[in-house]
Order: sequence, then C-alpha cells, then structure tokens
Amino acid sequence: MLNPQELKQKACAAIESRKQQIVAAAREVLANPEPGFSETKTARLVARHFQEMGIAFRQDLALTGVKGRIPGGGGPGPRVAILGELDSLIVNDHPHADQQTGAAHACGHHCQIGMMLGAAIGLMQPEVLKALSGEIIPFAVPAEEFIEVEQRLKLREAGRVEFLGGKQELIRLGEFDDVDLAMMCHTASDMNHHKFAVGGTSNGHVVKYVQFKGLGAHAGAAPHRGINALNAATFAIQAMHANRETFQDADTVRLHGIMTRGGEAVSAVPADVRLEWRVRSGSTQSVAQNSAVVDRCLKAGALAVGASVKITTIPGYLPMRGNPRLQELFLENAGELVGHGNTITIPPRRNRGGSTDMGDLSQLMPVCHPYVSGAVGSGHSKDYLITDYEAAVVNPAKVMAMVVIDLLCEGAAQGKDLLASQRPALQKSAYLKFQREQAAVIDYNGGA
Repeated sequence: MLNPQELKQKACAAIESRKQQIVAAAREVLANPEPGFSETKTARLVARHFQEMGIAFRQDLALTGVKGRIPGGGGPGPRVAILGELDSLIVNDHPHADQQTGAAHACGHHCQIGMMLGAAIGLMQPEVLKALSGEIIPFAVPAEEFIEVEQRLKLREAGRVEFLGGKQELIRLGEFDDVDLAMMCHTASDMNHHKFAVGGTSNGHVVKYVQFKGLGAHAGAAPHRGINALNAATFAIQAMHANRETFQDADTVRLHGIMTRGGEAVSAVPADVRLEWRVRSGSTQSVAQNSAVVDRCLKAGALAVGASVKITTIPGYLPMRGNPRLQELFLENAGELVGHGNTITIPPRRNRGGSTDMGDLSQLMPVCHPYVSGAVGSGHSKDYLITDYEAAVVNPAKVMAMVVIDLLCEGAAQGKDLLASQRPALQKSAYLKFQREQAAVIDYNGGA
C-alpha cells in the first residue's frame, strides 16, 4: 500500500499529464456562458466528461446540477464533495460575453468546473482510489450568482424552485444529505504575490425585489394628473444613502442594486418602476436590522409622492463559516505544491464584503472555500480575466485531490476525526425554517 505522500504524487502526476484536457474544459465553459438555473450547455459538458471518465452521476438537480459519485476502494468513510459552480454573470462588455444574452464568466466559475474535473481525474487513479475509504462526490452546482431576480421569481411561481440560490435549493432537495464535507476554490485577482489564500468570511444578505406603482399621464400636457413612480424610487434610494452614516464598520454593510424598469416612454409619467436590491451585512442580526431600514426607505419614497410599493424580500445567503481543520489541510497541501511562502492565511473575521451560498452550506457541514491566483481585473467587471490557467485550474485541482487523500487514506482516520469534532451551526430543518422566515411581502400605499 502506498503512503499518503506517494498517493498524492500519483494523483498530481495524473492531473499534470491531462492538464491540457482540464484547461480545455474550463475554456469551453468560458466560451458558453449561461446565467443561473439556465446552465444547460455547461451541465451537458459536465455530464459528458463524467460519462467519459466512468463516473456515475445524476443530473437536472435544482434544474441544472450534475452530481457524480466515486466510491473509494477502502470501504466506508466520509463523503467529500468537490464543488464547481456552473453559472455566469451578465456583463455585456466582457470580451467573452455571449452576444445575444450578455452572459459572461466575469467571476471565474468556468475555472471551478475545470478544477473539479481535474481533482476527480487525480483521485480516480486506480492505486489512489483503492486506498481511499469513503466517497468522492464531484458536484457541479447551479445559480450561485444571485442575479435576474424577476426571472427567478417566475421559476418560483411556476413551482420549479423554492429558493433562488443554487446551493440553497439543493439543500432543500436533500442533495447534500449524503455529503459530510465540501470544498471548492475560487479565483481571485487581489492575491498580490500569493498563489493561495485560505480563511476569512463573507457577508450574509437578503434580496429585495421592489415594484413602485404610480399613475401614468402625459408628461408634458398633464403631469399633475400622474403619480411619478420613478420619483418615488429616487427618493427611496436617497433615503438609503442618508442612512449610511448610521452603519457600524464592524458590520460590513453593503446596500446596492439596480433599476430594471424605469418607465415606458419619456413622454409619459412613469407608472411602473422596479428595483432589484441587495442588503448585505456580516451577521444575520445585522442583515435583519438593515433590511428593516431599507424597507422603511422604500416606504418613504412611496409616501413622498403618493405612490404604492410592493417589497418582496427573498432569502439570501448566510455568512461563511470555514472549518479550521479543513483549511489547515488545504493550506498545508497548497504550501507543499507552490511553496509555503506563496500562501496566506486570512484572519477568520476578515470579511471580503461579497456573499456566497457556500456560506449556507458552511452552516450545515465542514467546508473550505479558499482563493487561488491566476486572474486579473476587478471581479464582476468586463476586465476580469483568467491569464494563468496553470495557477487558476491545474494547481487547485491538485491541492483539492491532495486534501481528499489526507481525509480518506489510512482508513479515513483524519476525515473521521474531523467529523467527530465538528458541531454544525444549524441542522437542515433549522436552516430551512430560518430561511423561510426571511421571506416576506410588504404592500404599502403611500397615497392612502
């Protein structure tokens, strides 16, 4: 029987020998971007690779998710998921944007699909796999980017989903009930000279879908007969700005959004104006407090001009809770691969400001969500590009394979010990109850 170091060498050598194929898969995803819950081409690509690799899988999970199963040869043990996110953003000016839809991988999710496939290739080497006790679950998951809210609400109204984030919906469906630990790796452009960064946390959030209703009228001949819903929305946004000085720095508050409808014609008083808004904070308590502030501001806008407003609050994501031991294993193996001077540990309370549904999963089980170099430009912008696929795809594939070997080799002693010491923040039933309680609809008539 090979020792852990020899198993890692075998896995990494297999990944190295097929790195062109692994990178080609990531580039194919890049060339076919699709936003959340519509990632049909990307899901077919994953399914094709699973089939070619001999991985048993199920598909169409939470509409587009693809979940593989790779049993180890050493008997029962922990079930470790390696995740890759299927979806893209909408960034019309991105050089790799779809010309019809504006979809673009301006966040590096295409690299996650490549590194997930690469890690599976390394772990499926016969000498490696027979030494592992437990199961590897490569899992391509949908809809991490919480965008196109109006379209997702239509999916909910049609009964196709309940939750509007991919991992949220997969949790509800029970697709993580047979997973004990999970990991993934995200590209980043703010790494300085570091190759990997481990640690830190993220914001929780809720999402607001807002509709201001006024009264249409001729904007030149009879504006006095109208009720301007655009003015109501503008007042509401200014009211939010007026509250920013009250936010605590420690809460990492972010209020931001877009206007998806601002009226129908410049010659008519706008009667139907719609916003998609985000309320982010570092704790669930702060999210709730600031969500109430935003509701108050939205009502104030309606009151100011006598419009009405419908505020649909949608359960968003929870803050990240990384597992310290899993992070240590990742950091140790990353250091072995690229040199310990090229890795960095982020303090647990350091908040990057963004949000991810990996935070939801982290409340239920041990997870690791590190960052890897290889990107340039500002995330979620037209400038965000992967310039080093060796760093952004091949290296994290190797590190995740190495971590799985540590967890599942030698009778899965390390994996079992980690699980024995883990106490989840929430049970699944409590998580679902909490998220459902976040959902609310407020109808307020400012002209009553």
